[in-house]
Amino acid sequence: MLHQITRVRHDLRRRRLAVCRREQVTPNMLRLVLTGDDLINFDSPAADDHVKLFVANGEGIEIGRNYTPRRYDLGAGELTIDFALHDAGPATNWARNAQPGDVAEIGGPRGSVIVPDDFDWWLLVGDETALPAIGRRIEEFGPGRRAISVVTVTGQQEIQTFNTAAEHLAVWVERPAERADDPALLLDALRALTLPTGEGFIWIAAEANVARVVRNFALEELEHFPQWMRASGYWIKGSAGADEKFES
Repeated sequence: MLHQITRVRHDLRRRRLAVCRREQVTPNMLRLVLTGDDLINFDSPAADDHVKLFVANGEGIEIGRNYTPRRYDLGAGELTIDFALHDAGPATNWARNAQPGDVAEIGGPRGSVIVPDDFDWWLLVGDETALPAIGRRIEEFGPGRRAISVVTVTGQQEIQTFNTAAEHLAVWVERPAERADDPALLLDALRALTLPTGEGFIWIAAEANVARVVRNFALEELEHFPQWMRASGYWIKGSAGADEKFES
């Protein structure tokens, strides 16, 4: 059956890993590569999977924050996680200071929503926090796939390049950091698009208000099938560590 979306549950376990490399992808996107024997049997089949990174806050209390596995190299035994340095929370602070040899604990993914790549086209919409999932998905597409990404960033210095075999159109929308919860510029860019013909899948992740407005745009103005769409509020302005899911 075409376009069969499936959900997979994974056994939860904690994994103790060590930082082996760090890279400043852009001024506000930090990449850490983790490794360790605990990665044996790690599985992340969906590009928007989440693992929970456990760190101590300023009071010594352990908290968990969700991050997308940007890449998992089974052969090398390496897990790559990108950190959007848009806040000053405990997980972000840990990442800023992490050096090779530093230890981290992760859990998950708890589950995966696996969307097949048999759609005629993909529209991937988000902000900086969505770039790890968007980049991973685009790079995992094979030849013959068509993808459009529309991403808001704070400036030219935050634009990333993805290595992909797919036919990919990248649209970058610049907006000030203080307007991260304002969907106006993103909606303007989406309205200016001419989407390909055929059946497509729309994936949205951004600040919760932005994700909600873009989802409504896709449903009401584009008249897109809700079954062929997935939208998430990866963060909520003014609420540290919160997120929001929107059921189709």
